[in-house]
Amino acid sequence: MAVLELRHLRYLLAVAEHGNFTRAAEDLHISQPTLSQQIKQLERTLGVQLLDRTGRTVRLTDAGAVYTDHARRALRDLAAAERAVHDVHDLSRGHLRLGVTPTFTAYLVGPLTAELHTRHPGIGLTLAEMPQDRIEAALLADDLDLGVAFTGPHPPGITATPLFTETLSLVTGTRRTRTTPDPLPVRALADEQLALLSGDFATRSHIDAYFADHRIAPRITVEANSIQALTEIVQRTPLATVLPDAITHDHPHLTPIPLDPPLPTRTVALLHREGAYRSAAARAFTRLTHDLVRTRGYSPPS
Repeated sequence: MAVLELRHLRYLLAVAEHGNFTRAAEDLHISQPTLSQQIKQLERTLGVQLLDRTGRTVRLTDAGAVYTDHARRALRDLAAAERAVHDVHDLSRGHLRLGVTPTFTAYLVGPLTAELHTRHPGIGLTLAEMPQDRIEAALLADDLDLGVAFTGPHPPGITATPLFTETLSLVTGTRRTRTTPDPLPVRALADEQLALLSGDFATRSHIDAYFADHRIAPRITVEANSIQALTEIVQRTPLATVLPDAITHDHPHLTPIPLDPPLPTRTVALLHREGAYRSAAARAFTRLTHDLVRTRGYSPPS
């Protein structure tokens, strides 16, 4: 009966997600009559109606909404239990699911992955690049083990461990000459043509807020959703950009130019779900991340 009950939970969640028995049955690879029969059996067992079938879209009843909330948590906890059972503490094998915000793929993901493979070659890594809000949602849903993002307001259940302070600077190609004193006054940006990350990057929001605070409106000539594209553009044109200093350190053909007043710093953090099972792989990755941050000389969190 336990297996049947577990199947009931998955069937109910599929119908709730699709709002339609036909699409849910297709997704589950079962017939629609079978799915409908199993849901009715679950409702009889519980003694309540879980789905409202009267409209064009199948909706959860109030009781159904409460039940599916518990069902999601139960399936998440069961999945965590399976990983815990198969966790190997000598790190000869294991798996880590990591989410990172996009700018970290340009300077942090490579060194972290190399260090993980060197220390623990038996650990597999699934890496996902996504905005911070999606990382936090995935952590809460137990779809990720850890995330690399920024401190700040987090949803309940997310814990952030500070790693280092990230600084941003104006960046130009090394062939470009400057006549203004160093650092560059922020008002001088009014005459600059910039190539910036597009608006779906958190870094862009950070930059725009800085411009707004100082009431300047540089001419944004290029917007790109790739840091690699920005570094190529800046190296080959007179355009300037704004990037984390850690990226320019790895590119000898780029020159960071401090601004006065400086761009606000951000604190990079390792995120995880509060109370989640911490696998041996996740604990090992946490240790090596702190080690790598220290050895690379990143500024400690403020």
